[in-house]
Amino acid sequence: MNKRTLAISGAAVAALGAAAILLPNANANPDETSGAKTFSSPVAVKLARSLAADLGDNGAGWYYDNANRQLVMNVVDEDSAEGVRAKGAVAKIVTNSMEDLKAATKTLSSDASVPGTAWSIDPVTNKVQVTADRTVTGAKWATLTKATDQMEGTVSVKRSQGEFKKFDGEEAAQPGDNGGAGAGDAAGDAGAGDAAGDAGAGDAAGDAGAAGGADDAGAGGAGDAGAGGAGDAGAGGAAGGEQGAGGAGDAGGAGDAGGGGDAAAGGLDGGDAIFGGGARCSLGFNVSVDGAPGFLTAGHCGNASQTWTSDEAGAQQVGTVQDSQFPASDFALVMYDDATTQASSTVDLQDGSTQEIGRAVEASVGLKVQRSGSTTGVTDGTVTGLNATVNYGNGDIVNGLIQTDVCAEPGDSGGAMFAEDAAVGLTSGGSGDCTQGGETFFQPVTGALEATGAVIGAGDGGAGGGDAAGGAGDAAGGAGDAAGGAGDAAGGAGDAAGGAGDAAGAGNAGAGDAGDAGNAGAGAAAGAGDTGSDAGQGLN
Repeated sequence: MNKRTLAISGAAVAALGAAAILLPNANANPDETSGAKTFSSPVAVKLARSLAADLGDNGAGWYYDNANRQLVMNVVDEDSAEGVRAKGAVAKIVTNSMEDLKAATKTLSSDASVPGTAWSIDPVTNKVQVTADRTVTGAKWATLTKATDQMEGTVSVKRSQGEFKKFDGEEAAQPGDNGGAGAGDAAGDAGAGDAAGDAGAGDAAGDAGAAGGADDAGAGGAGDAGAGGAGDAGAGGAAGGEQGAGGAGDAGGAGDAGGGGDAAAGGLDGGDAIFGGGARCSLGFNVSVDGAPGFLTAGHCGNASQTWTSDEAGAQQVGTVQDSQFPASDFALVMYDDATTQASSTVDLQDGSTQEIGRAVEASVGLKVQRSGSTTGVTDGTVTGLNATVNYGNGDIVNGLIQTDVCAEPGDSGGAMFAEDAAVGLTSGGSGDCTQGGETFFQPVTGALEATGAVIGAGDGGAGGGDAAGGAGDAAGGAGDAAGGAGDAAGGAGDAAGGAGDAAGAGNAGAGDAGDAGNAGAGAAAGAGDTGSDAGQGLN
């Protein structure tokens, strides 16, 4: 080995030695996360609230670190940090107190409330995050920056390529236009009506009707369909098509299934399309008020029409607005016109299955969520900010919203945001779309429930219930799982008949849901509460 090689080797050893000394310091987290415990999301939320109460003014917000499953508490001094670490959470010493952050939002509201802007407290950056859409230019931009420049270090500003708007859509825009809420929704799509006929739906509608009524479909109907073969399975959709009018015996064949029957009056799922006043929105969550069935949707939708239907033509009226709050908040309570409606506490996953919803929870930054809407189907993302304010323009300023990176588009307004079996929010609006992404804001469900006195996920078999006895299946609009999954055995006949219901404009609600329920099978329906993804890191 020559001298040059020895010199290089010596330098390398020296460098490695230096790295050995420096790397521990470079990688050491100043917040001392090494001793932090891991928590599921609900456990983290409980601990965070307890710690926040103990910290008082020394706390500056918190968030859930999904990647590491750790709770991060912002504090303003070392003494507070020690108490947080003792409880197993990560203590992050920050500059801005919660009082500083709240004061910044008040300044923005008074000095920089221009259309096309939104802001929320971001505990990850310990700042108020202000977003300006593409319309904020000229004098509007000057007004915004004049206010934010004076709060440097407390406020950060970013631009959005989109435009903040409410996500209600026009009736002419059919659900599923963006490949989300079911490709079979448009009338005549893929010949769904013909498919139902080919499956023998018309010939066997009477057999399916032998189930008698919606309540019997989950049990007796399953046996009939299993024995009947393709015809009976296909008629499951027809039976569901008439369930709102009483028994399924008069289903009458594929024609009735294609028409959607009165299934809309039997209840819809979260995320299904609703129509009123020239607008198309999405249902949020089914609820009950003093035992009477209803559902929540967006307030700007409730303001657009007093009555709502499940079809674009307006033939299947489902409910009447009882309370609508917009713009200060953004929620509406619609009561089903038929007080006997059996509205399942479920969200449509837009793939033939549903997610059971049994409770409502407050959002927390870092929470993984999903959203179901009639335009874009099911999308997912993360909560990025709380207590958000959005200025949609024309005086429409909404406060107290949940900010997320979940995408949405017109027609998704009012749709359900959830984390596993927990209701979280109602879609309000935002910017961007599901091609390029963007920001979406949601009305907290907990606030809407408190304001209206509604209850979600009652689980009593009435509004908010809907589980058939013995786990036979969820009643899609009250029809039960007519055929209990035997529809699959008939070459997809059950799907064809169900699809026929959607094809005639039932808008994802009535017969289509009943058909889908058959496809899910009794076993799948029985486990509906477990069908969610890992959203929320185990919210059960």
